[in-house]
Amino acid sequence: MKSRILLTGANGYIGKRLLPVLVEQGHEIICLVRDKNRLVLNKNLLGKVQIIEADLLDPESLKKMIPDFHVAYYLVHSMTTSTSKFYEMEKQAAENFVDFLNTKSCRQIIYLGGISTDVKLSRHLESRKNVREILNSAQAALTSLGAGIIVGSGSASFEIIRDIVEKLPFMLAPRWLNTRTQPIAVRDAIKFLTGVMLNPDCYNQHFDIGGPEVMTYKEMLLQYARVRGYKRWIITLPVLTPRLSSYWLNLVTSTPYNLASTLVDSMTTEVISSDDRLQQMLGIKTTDYETAIRRAFDKIEQHMVLSSWKDALASSMDESKISHYIEVPVNGCYQDRRKIEIGHNIDRVITNFMSIGGKNGWYYGNWLWKFRGFIDSAIGGVGLRRGRTNPFTLMPGDALDFWRVIDVNPASGRLLLYAEMKLPGEAWLEFRISRESGQNYLIQTATFRPRGIFARMYWYGALPFHLLIFSGMAHRVATIKMLPVN
Repeated sequence: MKSRILLTGANGYIGKRLLPVLVEQGHEIICLVRDKNRLVLNKNLLGKVQIIEADLLDPESLKKMIPDFHVAYYLVHSMTTSTSKFYEMEKQAAENFVDFLNTKSCRQIIYLGGISTDVKLSRHLESRKNVREILNSAQAALTSLGAGIIVGSGSASFEIIRDIVEKLPFMLAPRWLNTRTQPIAVRDAIKFLTGVMLNPDCYNQHFDIGGPEVMTYKEMLLQYARVRGYKRWIITLPVLTPRLSSYWLNLVTSTPYNLASTLVDSMTTEVISSDDRLQQMLGIKTTDYETAIRRAFDKIEQHMVLSSWKDALASSMDESKISHYIEVPVNGCYQDRRKIEIGHNIDRVITNFMSIGGKNGWYYGNWLWKFRGFIDSAIGGVGLRRGRTNPFTLMPGDALDFWRVIDVNPASGRLLLYAEMKLPGEAWLEFRISRESGQNYLIQTATFRPRGIFARMYWYGALPFHLLIFSGMAHRVATIKMLPVN
């Protein structure tokens, strides 16, 4: 049966995986997104998806002319925001969504939340449960799925495990590594999400979904190590508090502190499926953990990671859309501008700056970039370790080390980045090709908009490093023949 479907959270990790599957099944999809600029569709989806811009935290934006639909997927969450805000934000968004749905002829809401079998829930799982209860008050039938750790290329849990195992041969680790969980492969989660759609037996029901194995986080780390051919030793310590554990996770992995704090809070709670009713009902054979790891690495090695937890914006941009940052300010700003003649090497120079970051590094003074990333991570920022989702291409909204891609246009020769590192102000880094008086130039511009006197002191204090780094980087971008690292 072909249906019209409203998909929220289409920019998120699960949403980006679910969207092409729904389109392939022949459904008519309406993507409800906060920022159209961040939903970049590949050619197979163009013309098959309607995109409507609205913010679930703004009820007025939901009063747009949105056609009726049969099914609504609710896949939004606020894990990357401040731990003191996400509970209220999720509550408000869910309430606004219910009010909106009650004006439509929607038959079913499908919601993906967390497994909540433990008596004492983490703040995150408590919020997920609260959202489920709010959605259940809607006129449409609710089908809610509870999942624990989702394993797939680009998932937060998979990337954390990958970071820890590949960086630390010997670990003195927090005691929550002994907490049991039931990981599920991302492709299985998608099968469940599509399998319950317009299935009357699933109306007004809650199901837990999980893989075939119950494991501790420590067992997950060690099995990952075996699959990847590493020898690893782990000793758990009872003395690491949740706060220290969050700092540990932030320093060891690419996880920002806010997300690390939320994850650690959840990792102290067992998340084990209470039943397998849905698996039996839909006839789904779930994937074991080892196979899920191998499949994830197949996607990574083929550069076919469809989505990543890094797609979520950092808290520095939570209140705004990417389009708000696309015009770089001039008034009240400091700038470092470099202009280098490049002759006829336009394509090569564009390839160079489109390949920047991740494993390729920043072309000049990489140890200084790494040191700045270490400092940023140590004070709760995102650091450099997020890298790039794809080593060859960039899309608006992509994470790029401690930057966010705001605008990317290889045809015109422009790349604009916005800083998500911890700063006493806002910062942009732009590369573009300019033609003046018959000559071609690379224009590299770093812009900093300070907040207060301390921010101005910060700029002048860092000026010697900026002069060195930006000059060297511009020269290298303009002159080297760069081949992206695999």
